[in-house]
Amino acid sequence: MRIGIRIPPCDRADHVVETVRHAESLRFDDAWFPDSQLLWRDVFTTLTAAALGTERIGLGTAVTNLATRHPAVVASAARSVAELAPGRFKLGLGVGNSSVGPVGLRQTTSAEMREGLGLLRALLDGEEWEFEGKVRSRLRDPGPGVPLHLAASGPRNLRLAGEIADGVILLSGISPTTLATATARVREGAETAGRTADAIPLTVSAFCAVTDDIAAEAQLLKPICASTAQNGGASFLALAGIDVDVPAHIEGIYPDLVHAEDWPRAVEICSAWISDENALRFAEEFCLFGTPARIAERLQALHADGVTGVLLQHVGSYHPPTELIEVIGESVLPALSPSTPGKADPR
Repeated sequence: MRIGIRIPPCDRADHVVETVRHAESLRFDDAWFPDSQLLWRDVFTTLTAAALGTERIGLGTAVTNLATRHPAVVASAARSVAELAPGRFKLGLGVGNSSVGPVGLRQTTSAEMREGLGLLRALLDGEEWEFEGKVRSRLRDPGPGVPLHLAASGPRNLRLAGEIADGVILLSGISPTTLATATARVREGAETAGRTADAIPLTVSAFCAVTDDIAAEAQLLKPICASTAQNGGASFLALAGIDVDVPAHIEGIYPDLVHAEDWPRAVEICSAWISDENALRFAEEFCLFGTPARIAERLQALHADGVTGVLLQHVGSYHPPTELIEVIGESVLPALSPSTPGKADPR
């Protein structure tokens, strides 16, 4: 199983590369970069610096979108990064979330995502595409073989990912119940398209913290738990014994719950709906919180359930995950099988 780390482009690209190099030196398999034009530096600029500044580690977007970036622009950017890091780059795509909201755009629909992935793949393969029924164009010097991974949580996009994507980034956390439901939808999509579901890489995104005191650390997750409830996840939370009723809009948090600039304030505000007990249950059920031995054990269990990769996230968006990289690299990765880190898998 590939062990990846989320690194927000929260600083100059040359500074972010130092964090990526550190992850590479500790034998992480992948570095994933989120894309939100008002929150961070440009993701493809950062990826270019990372590609030039590293040798082995996989690189990917987790995720960019096809709303603030036209698919043709994404195709050109992806090709440009991929040729600097042959076999190491994956293009992760999603509906937009923090990219579209702050500029008044809507999220990409499943139908638009289907067409967008088709357009991307055609251009990267050097094929012509008819734009708006008016003109046929192609990408000069295409970059075939760039894997397209779709981030999904809802049933439609999970099925779509199984049907047409080269890989899936699961946003359901590591709860066995929600993970089983999500992978079942991916399998349905794969079967519809006549594909072998077991051949589709599954990367699970999970918040992670190495701690001996889960209850104390879990308090930081209250905004994440509240956001999950807001965005259609209340029923999944309820299956794990987390019954919450969070309003559709919460005042006083900028720009949103998951990317709050003032995290302590966001935790305080969300405490009105997310109790300490809820936060603890969320950490234990959906996240990788605990001792190094416990995290290693849960990672091995995920692998046994068919997960091929994890995308570890620290709580916070505006500082690098230096501490998480160090403690996972030094205390967790060595506890896994020798074959886990460093596999050369271009997917």
